Amino acid sequence: MLSLEGVSLAYGSFRALDGIGLHAAAGELVVLLGANGAGKSSIFLTASGLHKPASGSIRLDGEEIAGTRPAQIVARGLVQCPEGRKLFPQMTVLKNLMLGAYVHRRDGAGNRSRLEEVLALFPILAQKKNDPAGSLSGGQQQMVAIGRALMGRPRVLLLDEPSLGLAPLVVKQVFDVIHRINAAGTTVLLAEQNAHAALKIAHRAYVIERGRIVLEGTPETLMNNDAVRKAYIGA
Repeated sequence: MLSLEGVSLAYGSFRALDGIGLHAAAGELVVLLGANGAGKSSIFLTASGLHKPASGSIRLDGEEIAGTRPAQIVARGLVQCPEGRKLFPQMTVLKNLMLGAYVHRRDGAGNRSRLEEVLALFPILAQKKNDPAGSLSGGQQQMVAIGRALMGRPRVLLLDEPSLGLAPLVVKQVFDVIHRINAAGTTVLLAEQNAHAALKIAHRAYVIERGRIVLEGTPETLMNNDAVRKAYIGA
C-alpha cells in the first residue's frame, strides 16, 4: 500500500533521513519506534509531500508520489494526523473536523456520512461539536485531530505521536480507537515513543535511530530484544 525506498532528507546541512526503506501492506498496522529526533516525523512529512526528499522513491499503491502536492496526496488516500494535534483552538470542534474533508468538499453527502461515522467513533465529540476545540481536554483534542484526519477518507493513515502528553487511561482509549480504525480496514503507520502500548496493537514495527532503520520485526521479536526493551520499554 505504501513503500519508501532509499529515502533521504536534509534540513540544510543536517541529514534527517538517510536511505530510509520501509513498507506497509494493505490492512497492516505498522509502528515506527524511536526517540525524539530520530526521524519519525520527517518520514511522515516527506511521505505527505510537505518535505521533498533529496533522493529515493515513495509509492502509494505502486504509484510514485514523491514530489506530488500534499493536497493531491490526501486526495489519493494518504492522510497524516500530525504530532501536537495542530487544531484551530478558537474554531468549533465541528469546523475543525470538516477541515479534514476539504479535498472532498464537493461531496456533501459523502462528508455528512463520514462525519456521522467519526462522531460514532468519538461520541464525546458529538456532545461538544459546537464548543471551541481549545476548550477540550488533551485527550478530547487528540480525538478531534484523529477525527479530522479520518474526514479525509484515508486508505493509509499516518499517526504521529498520538499519545504524547496524555494520561495513561486516555492513552489506552486512544490506542483502542486506533486498533478499531485498523480493524475496519485502514492501513495505519503509527509513530510512537510509547513502545509498550504501540507494540500491543501492531502487526510489524521498525526501530529508527538518527534517520536510519536499525531494526525491523514483529512485536514479539522486538519485545524480546534486550536493546529495544532497555531503550523504549524500560525493562
